[in-house]
Amino acid sequence: MALKSLVYDNNPFEISYEILYPTNKKDLIILHGWGSNKNLMKQAFGNYFLDFRHIYIDLPGFGASSQPNIALRTQDYANIIEIFLNKLKASKHLLIGHSFGGKIGVLLLPQELILLSSAGIVLEKSLKVKSKIFLTKMLNQFAPFLSQKFRTLLRSKDVQNMPETMYKTFKNVVDEDFSTLFANFPNKTHIFWGKEDITTPLICGETIASLVQTSYFHILKGDHFFFSNQGEEIFKLYYKNSTLKEINANI
Repeated sequence: MALKSLVYDNNPFEISYEILYPTNKKDLIILHGWGSNKNLMKQAFGNYFLDFRHIYIDLPGFGASSQPNIALRTQDYANIIEIFLNKLKASKHLLIGHSFGGKIGVLLLPQELILLSSAGIVLEKSLKVKSKIFLTKMLNQFAPFLSQKFRTLLRSKDVQNMPETMYKTFKNVVDEDFSTLFANFPNKTHIFWGKEDITTPLICGETIASLVQTSYFHILKGDHFFFSNQGEEIFKLYYKNSTLKEINANI
């Protein structure tokens, strides 16, 4: 593990990262999802894609990277990672992004993209969620002294133990609609999804696949973290798609 210091928007950041296969010429950037870290991604993909230099990154606020002093949006994360990659003199030949990391990956415009149950498609909220939002707004307006207590109870389990700045960041990014960004993404995209995913349901993957100009869509067994024990299958399907494209281009 290593740390790289940088400054973004007049705020310091310490980015934790790890590099595997450092002598390879092409770079593979790997971005984890919300509440996760680079170690999970390394366990899934560390033994595959061996013709790339692997760059595993802890996003700001996660893993061993520093906590941000300001609330961020997804574009801020992309800007920070762009600065980080420039400091490493890394290319963006191929990027793997899981969930929140997929949204960041789209903004970074890699030459080729692998999305794993990516966030970015906004679904209509359930009645339960709508009720929580309504109650919170009512408390803020008519009983602000109770608002903080209820806000803690109503928070998603994903963010209950997060510092306040990260909770504000979560609120900033959770409902961002990336439909237009997916539709305008110009490069080849391999989309993998867990059939039993309830965090980003399968319909989100189907929507992204219909939006991206050049995409390959694969449904695999498992939930939101389906990839954790299917790195080999993802690797094989990625190369199968790449080979087919090369064959078709020569016909």
